[in-house]
Amino acid sequence: MAEVHLAPPATGVAAGPFTLTQGYAAAVPELSVARRAASFPEPRPVVLDESLAAELGVDPAALRTPEGTRLLVGDVPAEVPTVAQAYAGHQFGGYSPLLGDGRALLLGEIVDTAGRRKDLHLKGSGRTPFARGGDGKAVLGPMLREHLMGVAMHALGIPTSRALAVCTTGEQVPRDGVRQPGAVLARVAASHLRVGTFQLAAQLAAHPETPADGTLLERLTAYALQRHFPDTADPADTTPGLALLRQVSRVQAELIAQWMQVGFIHGVMNTDNMTISGETIDYGPCAFLDGYDPATVFSSIDAGGRYAYGNQPAIAQWNLARLAETLLPLIADDREAAVEAATEIVVGFAGSYQEALVAGFSRKLGLPAPDEDLVTDGLALLQQHRVDLTGFFRALSAGTAAELFPDPAVLAPWATRREALLVGEPGEVAAAMDRINPAYIARNHVVEEALAAATAGDLAPYQRLVDALREPYAARPGLDDLSRPAPADAGPHVTFCGT
Repeated sequence: MAEVHLAPPATGVAAGPFTLTQGYAAAVPELSVARRAASFPEPRPVVLDESLAAELGVDPAALRTPEGTRLLVGDVPAEVPTVAQAYAGHQFGGYSPLLGDGRALLLGEIVDTAGRRKDLHLKGSGRTPFARGGDGKAVLGPMLREHLMGVAMHALGIPTSRALAVCTTGEQVPRDGVRQPGAVLARVAASHLRVGTFQLAAQLAAHPETPADGTLLERLTAYALQRHFPDTADPADTTPGLALLRQVSRVQAELIAQWMQVGFIHGVMNTDNMTISGETIDYGPCAFLDGYDPATVFSSIDAGGRYAYGNQPAIAQWNLARLAETLLPLIADDREAAVEAATEIVVGFAGSYQEALVAGFSRKLGLPAPDEDLVTDGLALLQQHRVDLTGFFRALSAGTAAELFPDPAVLAPWATRREALLVGEPGEVAAAMDRINPAYIARNHVVEEALAAATAGDLAPYQRLVDALREPYAARPGLDDLSRPAPADAGPHVTFCGT
């Protein structure tokens, strides 16, 4: 297989405090279209992540200026080549051959203070050729939701895209018969490469219209390896396709295990929402568990429960198999050999995920070493009695976990087994547990209350919640309402894909 040489990105172009390049568009121009953001009458910043701005080497004050605000909604110099990215994807199991950024733009790539290349990306910036009948706009509530979820996941140590800012646009946008404040989200991510990006590339490479199309998949794979896994190599990976598949399997196994440990439900794990980098992206109908139940589904569009909490590992593996299918030509010239090598990695995902899951839950239990039986039996007890997942681990360190069960005695045999495995002074074990078990997560009922208030013009509840989520492990006086699950009479929570 011939070595692929990528075109270098164009020289960076100044856009306000940023220097933007377009390495992605230079490497695979077939997978994006040039597009400019819509014009907005009166953009105003609603939230700005100052710590993220600092990581990007930008003075937050510069982003609060009129010029900075215009940048955050896509009003950039004409010489900045903004693009909408194209991709395909399986959505709820059905294949869509062309999706793409219908209301989003990649402003460009920036290098943060740690030398990491990041995408600066907008959502709600206007129609693109991929809009499929949509108006290209976004409204304030869902954009704040994506900001809040990114804050929560980042503070929990879970790889995620993050919102640099949410700005209102000065427009009122019709949604469900109601006019709501228009908004644009400025998002930062390791990249926006998705499994669906590779699906579209493989589709185009299979039916090339130009000589360049024949190298598209190779160029995309080389770009992904160079961008995300430049220093990782396995002696068994004799081809770029095998190397990329192995690395994506690894980072996704780790990511899904982290989701499961905090009770996170993504809600729409289509292949176009699964990243190559291993970051969580696209917070649409996502939510967090209260009572532990693997069958939990919150999304209004997931009537069949395909993306239920307990299905997420299997869905990730299914998505990985779809990625493997696209990479077969780059794994081996002989198709049978390629399928065999890819299958080994895809099948191995389950073991890698389970190892990461058991290790993570064992740490949450304060154990000095992984214990799969204790983890499995403990989760079974939580499921049987619908005990709050997050609250259980904090109560366990406080010695009050039995009080969460209808009959406190049911926990005793399991608790005795756990205590026999602990090493160290009880106070030290409890303190170590509290450093990794959050007191605060983005509980669904609290999130909805905060978003409703923010949309109505009162940002105080939203900011209070965001401040708590930035330091999720430190319990503070006056925030007890943020740590409690929804009241028993609250009814089932339903989420919607507004982002």
